[in-house]
Amino acid sequence: GFEHGPARSFAPNPSAYDPHYHYQLAIDAGLSAYAAPLGMLEAGADTFAGQIPTILKVNSSNSLAQGGTAPSQAITGSVSEALRLGCSAIGYTIYPGSDAAFDMMTEFQEMTAEAKALGLAVVLWSYPRGGALSKDGETGFDICAYAAHMAALLGAHIIKVKPPTAFIEQDAAKAVYEKQNIASSTLAERIQHIVQSCFNGRRMVVFSGGAAKDTQGLLDEIRQLRDGGATGSIIGRNTFQRPREEALQLLNSIIDIYKGKA
Repeated sequence: GFEHGPARSFAPNPSAYDPHYHYQLAIDAGLSAYAAPLGMLEAGADTFAGQIPTILKVNSSNSLAQGGTAPSQAITGSVSEALRLGCSAIGYTIYPGSDAAFDMMTEFQEMTAEAKALGLAVVLWSYPRGGALSKDGETGFDICAYAAHMAALLGAHIIKVKPPTAFIEQDAAKAVYEKQNIASSTLAERIQHIVQSCFNGRRMVVFSGGAAKDTQGLLDEIRQLRDGGATGSIIGRNTFQRPREEALQLLNSIIDIYKGKA
């Protein structure tokens, strides 16, 4: 809702305007956790207490803002609110490449220290954008690996990035990738390098589901994520914009893929 607005997010499946719908969908699908902004979690935390681990997303952007070369996000939650709502973790987004990236990293470090001191896990969305990055560079192979590595260095327990394309943004990186013969022809090979960049797999790496896509295309992508060593996926629009039964069937298929059953 923050990123895309209510109609763009929920009109394809009006039941999803209700925060309880998302809680129940995640619980019924047997997911590992449910991540959402403050208001969404607050609307259902009492009703669904103890039924699924929750992650409070503590910063957010919106599509009305003109980020230019310095896209950023506002702080929209806190560690104390995560505790009040019984959350297991906080989630935060940084934009590596943005002219505002250093400020975002500083805010993240401060919130991370507080969260860890209180026993909360930390999830970091690391999405390159802004600055001098090209549009292709935002999901470029070298840039996604760099963003994932930054997230590990910043102390994230769980790192979320976008699936990388084969495009390489930086000339200096391209020379190294070619000299060292770093495989990139398939998505699975690129995912393997992203996982390697996160302390050689010592940190959990999950990938975004992205914009809504057809079921077969999404499942094919999930198989390559699994084959590359991904821990999992954070799936939003690709499930809650579908009718409930179709969404549950899709989520069950995704879980089976990650478990090696499909």
